[in-house]
Amino acid sequence: MRTIYYCFPYGKHKVLTMSYDDGNVADRRLVEIFNKYGIKGTFHLNAGLLDKGDRISAGEVKSLYEGHEVAAHAYTHPTLERCPSEQVVNQIMEDRKVLESLVGYPVRGLSYPNGSHNRRIRDLLPCVGIEYSRVVESTRGFAMPDDLYQWRPTCHHNQDLMSLAETFVNQSKPAHLIMMYVWGHSFEFDRQGNWDLIERFCEFVGGRSDIWYATNIEIVDYLDTLKRLKFSAAGDMVYNPSAATAWISVDGSVVEVEGGSLVNL
Repeated sequence: MRTIYYCFPYGKHKVLTMSYDDGNVADRRLVEIFNKYGIKGTFHLNAGLLDKGDRISAGEVKSLYEGHEVAAHAYTHPTLERCPSEQVVNQIMEDRKVLESLVGYPVRGLSYPNGSHNRRIRDLLPCVGIEYSRVVESTRGFAMPDDLYQWRPTCHHNQDLMSLAETFVNQSKPAHLIMMYVWGHSFEFDRQGNWDLIERFCEFVGGRSDIWYATNIEIVDYLDTLKRLKFSAAGDMVYNPSAATAWISVDGSVVEVEGGSLVNL
């Protein structure tokens, strides 16, 4: 019997993703660092607060976050658990509408403002076009998410970032898909005077051939592509009904399964 494993693109088994909230002007410097080292991030914005105070301007959203993901964070950053369901829906939908008009693609991700969520709120999210949402409780581990509406990060960037990065980079368990997920707010680097921390982290983890650098939604979409693969009972064929390419490992050999193709294994 063959041993068949799902893989990340090009047969990799590690993924790194970053997640930053609020759209502070410090995102400009953070994006510059990410781009320098080939790191991809998801930036959760409050459309109703753009152009105000220390927030970025609406006019720069598309160009600033090009190559990254813009996601929702509710229109005015309310504590959602205290809001009636009608307001939760309006907060998310208005956020999506404005952000989508700025970036030119569907906004499908969320992080809960103030980390506030419950089952009532989570149950609403598929109905308003949200496919995942990040929470703030860290795992300090590298497991893939079990519940995309309670997507727990590995750590905040102030939580043993370099130590966890070293463990992640040195992780040698090809039988597992592993993910390092870092979150925070860019303004924290200004307040704490530790921009050197994120620079050192990105330099250390960036540019590695065994790591896939992805946004949150790229991970969600790729996992969906993997789940849609159709294998024969004997494990000697696989059909990919998606348009996107998937990668698998068959007895240790990486196999590319292009969208719409039937591959003999």
